[in-house]
Amino acid sequence: MDLHSGLPYWLIKNPLFNFHNPLKEPLTVDVAIIGSGITGALVAHELCAAGIPCAVFDKRTVATGSTAASTAQLQYEIDVPLSDMIGKVGEENAVCAYQASLQSITDLEQVFESTAVRPNFRRVSSVLLASNRHGFRLLEREYEVRKRHGLPVSFLDADALFATHRIAAPAALKNKAAAQMDGYLAATGLLKYHMKKSDLKLFSHTEISSYQEKRAGYELLTSDGILIRCKHVVIAAGFEAGQFLPKQVMRLESTYALISQPVDPAELWPERSLIWETATPYFYMRTTSDNRMMIGGEDVPFRNPEARDRLLRWKIKRLERKFNKVYPDIPFVVDMAWCGTFSSTRDGLPFIGLWPGRKRMHFALGYGGNGITFSMIAAQLIKNKLLGVKDEREKVFGFSRMDSV
Repeated sequence: MDLHSGLPYWLIKNPLFNFHNPLKEPLTVDVAIIGSGITGALVAHELCAAGIPCAVFDKRTVATGSTAASTAQLQYEIDVPLSDMIGKVGEENAVCAYQASLQSITDLEQVFESTAVRPNFRRVSSVLLASNRHGFRLLEREYEVRKRHGLPVSFLDADALFATHRIAAPAALKNKAAAQMDGYLAATGLLKYHMKKSDLKLFSHTEISSYQEKRAGYELLTSDGILIRCKHVVIAAGFEAGQFLPKQVMRLESTYALISQPVDPAELWPERSLIWETATPYFYMRTTSDNRMMIGGEDVPFRNPEARDRLLRWKIKRLERKFNKVYPDIPFVVDMAWCGTFSSTRDGLPFIGLWPGRKRMHFALGYGGNGITFSMIAAQLIKNKLLGVKDEREKVFGFSRMDSV
């Protein structure tokens, strides 16, 4: 399946990691990681840092799947508001999920500092706009529950919002705990780092066509008939993980994104915040290190790549209008546009961990709008599982909640 089309900005901005290394002979390794995007790269990082031998496999050129199309906004807020999530998974689990997402942003920052990988990670503020009266009431509830649980948040009424951010909207929630980065640069940077430092094995253009569980682990077979033996396998292939899942646990969505031509930094909005809204599906916007504006949203249920792509021109116009509504005085001239496919769940949470009954197949499925922060959590959870370290987050993000969502 085509994960995206158009011109994803990151593949234009960065030199392509021109790596071609298909597996050509049988291989035995402790852990096989399927997927070389940001999720697979973070899992590889955590395992390598813990001294666990592993290898990464991808059927494409490295990191050119969903990671290449990601807008890479890092927020502790999850697609489902905390006040709503409590009703879905219970207060303890919902708060744990939000706190884990908050911590993951700092953990990502520390990963890049420790490896000297420079993916243009930048701390910025996050501004959640009330789209209408219903959104205003949601923000009031959300503000109270976040404050009660010690999460970073402030409430801006219409006057304060306009005074600080030049936005005319009923209200907003703001925090200074968010960040942004270049997901493609992060994934390729981490993989290169551990190939050199930790002898990480990376195989591109290597498709896993079948698998068989054995007493001591798994045997994987590539589409070229080459055998891989491993003690554990990690599925970090996003919604393409379907061949390894006994049943579907996600919904597929099509999403759209635009990036502007570079502008004078003085033309950009205050604080270069991440800005999004309460409407569903929501509109969002961020800036880049080279002074462009990136906007996106207009999500619709995914049917097939052709139907998704036919909507691109229309979605460009709708996204431009939404930007002009937020900042009518800032000129937005489209330079590139693309669309992609991602997965979501009813409760807004990812699925991480072992499928019930399978002892050695671990899933790192960062579904939803917080894919990269969820990927960091998944990498830590899987590492801890392999090391025998108890992690309370397992019950929040694991498959045990399938029947309830």
